[in-house]
Amino acid sequence: MHALATWTIESRIYSLRRAAAADVPAIIELLVADRLGATRDGGDPAPYHRAFEVIDADPAQLLVVLSTGSSVVGTMQLTFIPGLARRGTLRAQIEAVRVHEAVRSLGLGGRMFEWAIAEARRRGCSLVQLTTDKSRADAHRFYDRLGFVASHEGYKLPL
Repeated sequence: MHALATWTIESRIYSLRRAAAADVPAIIELLVADRLGATRDGGDPAPYHRAFEVIDADPAQLLVVLSTGSSVVGTMQLTFIPGLARRGTLRAQIEAVRVHEAVRSLGLGGRMFEWAIAEARRRGCSLVQLTTDKSRADAHRFYDRLGFVASHEGYKLPL
């Protein structure tokens, strides 16, 4: 598969590429390994495969995986949202960012975000946004370091 970005860290090559259907089990593992995901993800893989098909078919969605060798060690989803607000701006939403605990602190998350922000610019976005659970203090510090500003209060309504 075509690499969107490649980085060499500590003599290992990490490649960022568009996710394939065969990556869904590894993505599920990353979601379940997360302390919040452990309570809401996992189980029957069929809904994940159905969701992957929808995401993969939509040009406004980009699901990527980070791999080294044959192992998937990270993932993120970008959604490109057109809107009338802000003079008809296109915005990028970053969701479901996960990096395997074995490779955290190598700077891979930062590189993934740098790539995502560059991709948003390349596609003509004027804003990159994300949501994060209020309990994720480490993630908040990470996003602050990247220059994100906690400018809005978010709300969710489970259906």
